[in-house]
Amino acid sequence: MNTVQLGSSDLQVTPICLGTMTFGEQVDEAGAHAILDRSLERGVNFLDAAEMYSVPARAETFGATETIIGNWFAKRPGARSKLVVATKVAGPARGMPWIRQGSADLTAADIEGACNDSLKRLQTDVIDLYQIHWPARNVPVFGMAYFDPSKDRTVSSIHQQLDALAGLVKAGKIRAIGLSNETPYGVHEFVRLAEQHGLPKVATVQNPFCLVNRTVENGLDETMHRLGVSLLAYSPLGFGLLTGKYDSSGTSGAGAPEAARIARYESVRKQRWGRPEALAAARRYNALAREHGLSPTQLALAFCYTRWQVASTIIGVTSVAQLEENIAAWGTQLSPELLAAIDAIRWDARDPAL
Repeated sequence: MNTVQLGSSDLQVTPICLGTMTFGEQVDEAGAHAILDRSLERGVNFLDAAEMYSVPARAETFGATETIIGNWFAKRPGARSKLVVATKVAGPARGMPWIRQGSADLTAADIEGACNDSLKRLQTDVIDLYQIHWPARNVPVFGMAYFDPSKDRTVSSIHQQLDALAGLVKAGKIRAIGLSNETPYGVHEFVRLAEQHGLPKVATVQNPFCLVNRTVENGLDETMHRLGVSLLAYSPLGFGLLTGKYDSSGTSGAGAPEAARIARYESVRKQRWGRPEALAAARRYNALAREHGLSPTQLALAFCYTRWQVASTIIGVTSVAQLEENIAAWGTQLSPELLAAIDAIRWDARDPAL
């Protein structure tokens, strides 16, 4: 794999990024370290974490993923210099009282404090890419389809957040900044204010992008292209829907394998990934993959790996075997006929896991 530049930053990353949100919940520390070892051996130089991980989010595991990664760095003295490390500050608490005592805002002090805590847990002096996990302002996110202006409230401004991030860059604590779960408006406003006030420009946006959620292509892709911002695609396998492991389960994931997140965690079943429409659409894509001699995982990952919109695809795994399977899908090419069949399903099913 060659490396790609993230936005206008100096960060060069592999087009596959190891997502780590399972570390500390589905994957214990020993298993996580084995995955990290093998990922590095396979040439993946990009890790993504967040202060709120593990997922599903719980007070008991807040920060656990970063701690596991930090312990790995301590055991592998040469590993840190070979990797681009990304992590995220959580936005407003959204019903999670363990995040800043349930604050409904994300202030400059919050950003600085969260960054310092992440640096300690990660046992590193600098975070290469520091991202705002979700916006402080009112936006339709995490399965909400429509913007509702009546829900607007007073929160810290984008300019104030940029000022805080600029201070961290100046202090040498972070190298580049990014966003996550953002809208075209949000990306444009962060870039506009950065240019207007001489502040760091956003390098990346990390949003969901997969066969059952292609909402990035509904305008965000043009915004990012024209502003020089790179897409980090998360959930390329649709939280497991696009692996085929739910194809014989019920319409809401009932009867899924015991280890699967939809089976283990009720909160997941209630999210966008557990919608009957998302499961039904995923089964159509999975069947299409098999018709063309591919596994569902190969099709779903190759779709992300080959889209012009995607700079790096974040793969989340729970075993070394899954890691190997996901990396092996790199290089898979999709024929024009197969891409046309994918678009035909999307035209019918739209984006059921938005």
